Amino acid sequence: MDERKSAEHFLNLIQKSRRGKFKLYIGMSAGVGKTFRMLQEAHALLQSGIDVRIGYIETHQRIETHALLAGLPMIPRRTLFYKGKELEEMDVQAIVNLRPEVVIVDELAHTNIEGSKNEKRWQDVMDILDAGINVISAVNIQHIESLNDEVRDITGIDVQERIPDSVVAQADEVVNIDLTAEELINRLKEGKIYESSKITAALNNFFKSEHILQLRELALKEVASQVQRKVETEVVLNRNVKKERFLACISSNEQTAKNVIRKTARLANYYNSKWYVMYVQVPKESVDRIALDKQRHLINNFKLATELGAEIIKVKAKNATKAIIKECEERMITTVCIGKPHINLIKIILATDTFNALLNKLSQENIDLVILS
Repeated sequence: MDERKSAEHFLNLIQKSRRGKFKLYIGMSAGVGKTFRMLQEAHALLQSGIDVRIGYIETHQRIETHALLAGLPMIPRRTLFYKGKELEEMDVQAIVNLRPEVVIVDELAHTNIEGSKNEKRWQDVMDILDAGINVISAVNIQHIESLNDEVRDITGIDVQERIPDSVVAQADEVVNIDLTAEELINRLKEGKIYESSKITAALNNFFKSEHILQLRELALKEVASQVQRKVETEVVLNRNVKKERFLACISSNEQTAKNVIRKTARLANYYNSKWYVMYVQVPKESVDRIALDKQRHLINNFKLATELGAEIIKVKAKNATKAIIKECEERMITTVCIGKPHINLIKIILATDTFNALLNKLSQENIDLVILS
């Protein structure tokens, strides 16, 4: 009954616009049941007379999940040869040509085989949505771009396959598939997630209880922020409430800038707010003076910010403080985010007047200043 109600609710979203509707299941890790839930929903939709098809599914040979494939129409995958091996990918063109009402697409963060039209599967999904086809998909919390640093700090793993936060923001429905740490570990021990040879290693690494708890918290917060976004866009609220607008100020320091960008993205996503990334090019960092590696880092960080939904502001100025204040006034910024300064005591004393000028001006304009560690 719960699956049927969920399916009926999703049906109500269909046909509201020419673009397909997008439903996204989010889980804290592999094995929580995202694929299982998608297949359950596919059966409920099929029983309601909806033309639903499997575009791509990965059961990982989990018996209970694999059994749910029975009776569901599947769109054949396309075959490619890569480095002498025969591999399979989702056939996006076949999906667009067949035009089912709903298509199930698993493993949203997957990287496509070289030679595919799109580099990433989430880009394939955007093409399918643009064709007016509704999509149900799934992703684990560790694959969301702005959470990359936090996930690495928790697990010690640098996840390579990631999706931009803007993809999650485009979802019409975001659903959290939740289990307790104890339930997930029991599923692992029972062989319901990985084959027996991999269980011990998993328990000693990613599937430690403390890791799962922290990832679960991230997943719950992410879904809560998406619900907040829908409330703000679909529910009429008090017009007098101040609309947040964030300005992330970065330098040519690669890691500090990346940290500021990702953390500001999280804040902006939480408040469903417009946000900007600003770089002030002072004379000592003019094109003919700045080191090539710093130029490369800046370009990469601008790209990251754009993927996370920011608008880039690049200005040339002798005084960074005045440039920041000017942008705050013109763009009605409510919060300025900067990185924790890595400077010695003498530089702090020399910079005091500059910092105080920024602080005083922001205070006068009721603009918050957030220093991100």
